[in-house]
Amino acid sequence: MPASRPTDVSTLTLDDASLAEGLVSLRDCLRWATSEFNAHRLHFGHGTASAWDEAVALVLGALHLPWDVDPAVLDARLLPIERRRVVSLVRQRIEQRTPLPYLLGEAFFAGHPFQVDERVLIPRSPIAELVEDGFAAWFPEWPPTRVLDLCAGSGCIGIATALYLPTAEVDLVDISPEALAVAKANIVHHDVGKRVRAVTSDLFAGVAGQRYDIIVSNPPYVDARDLAGMPAEFRHEPSLALAAGDDGLDIVRRMLREAREHLTDDGVLIVEVGNSARHLDAAFPEVPFLWLEFERGGEGVFALTAAELDQYAASFA
Repeated sequence: MPASRPTDVSTLTLDDASLAEGLVSLRDCLRWATSEFNAHRLHFGHGTASAWDEAVALVLGALHLPWDVDPAVLDARLLPIERRRVVSLVRQRIEQRTPLPYLLGEAFFAGHPFQVDERVLIPRSPIAELVEDGFAAWFPEWPPTRVLDLCAGSGCIGIATALYLPTAEVDLVDISPEALAVAKANIVHHDVGKRVRAVTSDLFAGVAGQRYDIIVSNPPYVDARDLAGMPAEFRHEPSLALAAGDDGLDIVRRMLREAREHLTDDGVLIVEVGNSARHLDAAFPEVPFLWLEFERGGEGVFALTAAELDQYAASFA
């Protein structure tokens, strides 16, 4: 389990220290944190969707309790240091607008925990559903054997794929050595080092000559307008993992030009472009992007087969 981000409870003000003494139970902490988050109008977009969900995630994470903890624990008395830890995390979340996964040092993706910090984007892609299903829509009879997680960041997509597909070999590629340091820690944590490797590379440069059944990517795709209007929480994430030019497609255009050379003939390219989907359709109106739908929500993820990349190669040139 990755270590939680250090929380300096000694820096609490006298008022907060007094407050912490009054939060006797876990239930008290949840009610108070929810009220504080609502009062300060926080933005929720890094794994939770409401003040209540954020409070539950913070309090349980601060106390190292599982999501499915017995409800009877709600009325258990907390130790003074536990109360102070909760208050300190709530204050940091409010005053610094730091995303909760950075405060806890951990985020969940496809049901598995991953170490995260300010060197990487916080995992939240709907691609998790495809990973959990083993990409069966494209490989119904046999599982893919080679997978490339392009712009891998924390490595969550590629590592989770390795966990769900125990025979697959996975390469994690990212241009940022700092991000790949986090990915390597996650490789070790999940004990998949025999099948997963991390490669520092500007897109495909570091995997020349390699071919994959699946190239999957959650690349930088935020356009200039959306980037300028992002809530404060997102400004803690590395800009290298978010910004991608005026229309958000600087990286994706390169992928479309170069991906076919690294796919098997039966392979598929799967890429998340979020709100920049409208720009992609406008830029390539003749290309039949398959826009995927997800049971748990999320949009802006397309798929193109190797055959389609061949057919529309001139469009991407």
